Amino acid sequence: MSAFTAIVRRDLVLAMRYRAEVANPLLFFLIVVALVPLGLGPRREVLELIAPGVFWIGALLASLLSLERMFRTDFDDGSLELMLISPKPLPLIVLGKILAHWLVTGLPLLAAAPLIALLLGLPAKSLTVLLATLVLGTPALSAVGAIGVALTVGLRRGGVLLSLLVLPLYIPVLVFATSAVSAAADGLPILGHLYVIGALAALSISLSPLAAAAALRISVG
Repeated sequence: MSAFTAIVRRDLVLAMRYRAEVANPLLFFLIVVALVPLGLGPRREVLELIAPGVFWIGALLASLLSLERMFRTDFDDGSLELMLISPKPLPLIVLGKILAHWLVTGLPLLAAAPLIALLLGLPAKSLTVLLATLVLGTPALSAVGAIGVALTVGLRRGGVLLSLLVLPLYIPVLVFATSAVSAAADGLPILGHLYVIGALAALSISLSPLAAAAALRISVG
């Protein structure tokens, strides 16, 4: 666990040194969400209908925007090779980088959720469900994205390929998260949706460190 905590602390310190790059995903998310009312007009019933989808699409794209930094900087400065030959378990190191990515990207989205919900006219009864889907779903975005980044880290322009690899895997989380918020707004049961999102998060967090570690050995080796 010392390697795990060291990796998390290291990535957070590096993130604080490059605050502009850390702020980019959140700013991009806010811009995407803010443009929707401007484009569709201020009609409350329309905004309430599309708010869950807009929110989660923005969160998905913001997460995707910051994914490449998870391993790219380590690859460029050679520290990734040191991680590969380290006696510490590589999946544990990858799990630490996933957690650091979520703390830098997913946690700010959680903090901004009430403001965005107000901007989109999301009903108050749906805000709690929205926060629950973010808590369960955003770690899955970071975990699944780690596999795509690990596969493309050795490519100089792997951003497009990364998007093609990761976006289809994000669809289940997107579908069930938006369905849960919409069901809450309509007064329908939501536990089934949350259970599925939680299962997807648990599965991705459990398996992605192993898959990403294997992908790193292939890409770098």
